[in-house]
Amino acid sequence: MRSATGRLAAVDEANLVLDRFGQVNVFLIAGLLGPGGFVGRDGRPDLAALRAVLHGRITAIPPLRCVPVAAGRRHRWVEASPDVEQHIRLLEPVDGLHGLERKCGELMTVPLALDRPPWELLVVPGASAEQVGIVLRIHHAIADGVAAVAIAQQLFERDEPDAASAIPPDGPVPSSAPIVPIRPRADPSHVLKRISFGLRRILTILAGRGIGPTVLLGDRSPLRGVAFVDVDLEALEARVRPLGATVNDALLTAVAAGYAAALSASGEQLPSELPVSVPVALRRRGTSGNQVGVMLVRLPLGEPEPDARLRLIAARTQEEKGSAREQGTLEFMRGPLGARIMDRIGHRQHVVASVVTNVPGPASRLRLAGAPVVAIWPVTILAANVRLSVAAVSYAGSLRCGIHFDEVNVPGAVFAGAMEEEFARLAK
Repeated sequence: MRSATGRLAAVDEANLVLDRFGQVNVFLIAGLLGPGGFVGRDGRPDLAALRAVLHGRITAIPPLRCVPVAAGRRHRWVEASPDVEQHIRLLEPVDGLHGLERKCGELMTVPLALDRPPWELLVVPGASAEQVGIVLRIHHAIADGVAAVAIAQQLFERDEPDAASAIPPDGPVPSSAPIVPIRPRADPSHVLKRISFGLRRILTILAGRGIGPTVLLGDRSPLRGVAFVDVDLEALEARVRPLGATVNDALLTAVAAGYAAALSASGEQLPSELPVSVPVALRRRGTSGNQVGVMLVRLPLGEPEPDARLRLIAARTQEEKGSAREQGTLEFMRGPLGARIMDRIGHRQHVVASVVTNVPGPASRLRLAGAPVVAIWPVTILAANVRLSVAAVSYAGSLRCGIHFDEVNVPGAVFAGAMEEEFARLAK
């Protein structure tokens, strides 16, 4: 893990560049807490007790003590003492789980203050009759999805101390992302292959037109929606493994069903394939909080049979995953200059329709200041001209997904319903 001071790594600086009005670059984790600890039996939270418990944990996590301060054209991390009253706050009550979803949508349009460490933990009463909601927001300059989940686990305590959990930010790549052997850098053929692959990716982003006109791409409205979708992880894995597929392949299959339903509901003719961007975990090394590659996966929308679609997707991810890990971070996201170029051309890109990300989470249940964590859901950003994105995290036997969408232009509820139905078929 990096220290709380020093120059931002180039890729973290790139994520700072992408944070702008209409494109709030944060990773959000929503959750439900049951009674216990700082949450009373009536569901009322004791904020003072929560702050007291977390104060020491926050000071022990360097990324949560960092403020990005301008230093010429770049930024440095400068250590600051977090004010728990600013970072841990109580929001107005919401109306049930749908109210928590709506609140998450609103928060994806609200920038984090950059004059203090850019993160916050919000307590949201009313998420259910006897449960309280929480929302943890962490700026992407601090952490990608894997690192954000690891930071969250350091804030929380494990319900079963001996159970396995997800990796810390400076640990090895999770088991769902095996390390691909890399040839020696001195091998000329390997160097040429990487250069050629990188140039193709750059040209594809600059000039690619793989997607026609669609409601999925375009200027976004200020109204954002969020929907949560869950599936039993053990049942899903038992069903798809014999078919040569992974849980991530099953997620992409369900996402494909969501797109097919949403496009049909919008009156669009279904394309045979729809390309999406899928982040790929890289080996944790160095000081950066963002260490992900990316692969382009073409989702087959024209294949109506779930198992056939699953097999097609599994074959494509197997082919793309190794190249994505070997190539590393997307070329335009390796520094602030590339990020500015990508941000500029992103409003007209027709290369990908969405981002679909899946982060390994804790296998055992967690508590927050003594309150049991009943459920968690991740929500990722809408970047460039993309109007819908999907994030998933495994938690205590379930795969939990957050769908983030432009509420005016995309039928997000239709997408979520179709995705849920596809998961139910796949997990039978």
